[in-house]
Amino acid sequence: MPKTKVEAVTKRLYERVFVCMKCNAKIRADARKVKLGKVKCRRCYSKQLRPKSKERKI
Repeated sequence: MPKTKVEAVTKRLYERVFVCMKCNAKIRADARKVKLGKVKCRRCYSKQLRPKSKERKI
């Protein structure tokens, strides 16, 4: 599998994707806006978001 294809997939799955810490909803947003508190969860309206963590394959 070419390296660029793998990079494109990981970019789509993890870049700009945040998870609500209360209800675990996934939200795609700009990191600067999340850091400033301008983005809130669509489901529970919380502003507590974290970046989506990458899965580890053993």
